[in-house]
Amino acid sequence: MLTIEEIKKIDSKSMYSVYDNWPKIAEESYSKKIPKIDIKDINHVVFAGMGGSGAIGDIFSSILSKSQIHVSIVKGYHLPKTVNNRTLVVCTSISGETNETLSILENYKNSEGKFIAFSSGGKMEDYSKKNNIDFYKIKKEHSPRASFLGFLYSTLNVLEEIIPINESEVKESVRHLVQTKNKIDTHSLNAENEALKLANWIKNIPIIYYPWGLQSAAIRFKNSMQENSKKHVLFEDVIEASHNGIVSWEKSSNIQPILMQGKDDHFKTRERWKIFKEFFTEKNIDYQEIFSVDSNILSKLVCLVYTLDMTSLYNAVIEKIDPTPVTSIDFIKSKL
Repeated sequence: MLTIEEIKKIDSKSMYSVYDNWPKIAEESYSKKIPKIDIKDINHVVFAGMGGSGAIGDIFSSILSKSQIHVSIVKGYHLPKTVNNRTLVVCTSISGETNETLSILENYKNSEGKFIAFSSGGKMEDYSKKNNIDFYKIKKEHSPRASFLGFLYSTLNVLEEIIPINESEVKESVRHLVQTKNKIDTHSLNAENEALKLANWIKNIPIIYYPWGLQSAAIRFKNSMQENSKKHVLFEDVIEASHNGIVSWEKSSNIQPILMQGKDDHFKTRERWKIFKEFFTEKNIDYQEIFSVDSNILSKLVCLVYTLDMTSLYNAVIEKIDPTPVTSIDFIKSKL
């Protein structure tokens, strides 16, 4: 069984300590007194961001999918042509230096949309202040991916007027985060730790199957495993995979399937999970299951992200990989 001493030895920048503190960070970020902006007439939100910052937009896209507000996700340089005077453009760069997101922010002068920006400082802060753009400075915790929950709950705090999640549901999500932490953090390195069990099981390339409403948690798992454990990850919608991806299993491979299920998935989606499990069993393909908490959409997503991020950290340490360095990303940035 993995020990805290091993984690401290491999995890050179103590990323684990930030993850262990995620519920407290979430609670403090949402409770902080932050000036609000008038966004009551907004009917379209553009979330611009890359990597850990981009994952925040993915989460809000899932949450807003059941509202009347249209959402666009931008992970690149181009602002949608549909932006108008009822559009809110949310630019997030945890470092404040992400050139793609800065490019989106620089559309401010030639756009009808309302812009706001979130970062820990950097060029984004400078540009926002120079151009009188509403700017929110949020503390960076270790790295962009480890800062995810602080930025998510800070953004939720600012955008609460248009996010279909009320205060009691936010508090409920924090309670679920605390319960999840008590089961999966580094003080619970035992056989019952779901994140650690999954991390030990993942030896090759995992593929995570998900229902449509939980897609953002699957994307986040892919990103976290790639950065923390330096491992390729695949992800597929379970319904769409029934029309193509399932055929890939007719050929043997070392891909490892994970079935990420919601507690209240649509009855046809539950039917599909049953069929997939039957299929894998008949093919003698080992698979793992992970379930959301039985709660609101915010709780479901953040607790899945929490469990799967810890899985990526534990998997890295098990394979003697320091989760913090991302030298390949540094290489790309050095060439831009």
